[in-house]
Amino acid sequence: MYQCCIFDLDGTLVNSVYAIQKAVNGTLEHFGLGTVSAEETRLFAGDGYKKLVERAMAARGNRDEGRLKEALALYPEIFKDCCLYRVEPYDGIRELLAFLRENHIFCAVLSNKPHDRTLDNIRAVFGMESFDQVYGEREDLGIRRKPAPDGVEAILRELGVKKESCLYFGDTNTDMETGKNAGVDTVGVTWGFRSREELAAFHPTLLADHPDQVIAFLKEVNGIE
Repeated sequence: MYQCCIFDLDGTLVNSVYAIQKAVNGTLEHFGLGTVSAEETRLFAGDGYKKLVERAMAARGNRDEGRLKEALALYPEIFKDCCLYRVEPYDGIRELLAFLRENHIFCAVLSNKPHDRTLDNIRAVFGMESFDQVYGEREDLGIRRKPAPDGVEAILRELGVKKESCLYFGDTNTDMETGKNAGVDTVGVTWGFRSREELAAFHPTLLADHPDQVIAFLKEVNGIE
């Protein structure tokens, strides 16, 4: 029986690709490096903003470490002002969260997005009351970012849930590795930033094309009528 569902944020709960793209392009344009597409942004995202900026800068020809360092300081300031740009929940997510609440299953968020921006997204799109725990990147507290298992383990400790009772949801290889490293079952969601093939390679417990499939799966496993 599953007692807790932990969700990645970008590409899993919300489509935030345009907000991320806007912040990346604002950073690139500051250095005269052009722009990236939404599709490129989907590929660059997932491992925290530092990797995101590094990948985008490299894709546009930057080899200057000093300029990269400056970009890493600039990006969070730009993103602060546009982190909600065109952000919206994926179809069926609100219904899935309501189902979990109705059936007393813990809901948590674990993102590699900066912690304050993670809170901004959840507060604006769902309301903080929709989740029992909401955590973005917290490396300043000694909790390594995904795919390290630290975040999952911290949430489970705080909620008093065992690993075998947890489902971790994500849309990228980083998320699938996170679940594997933490020793919890995973759900790969195909509506996000990466391909079905990328997720299937990790053999998740469930590969879902729509949140309705998650509800059906949980009904079967947990014996919910």
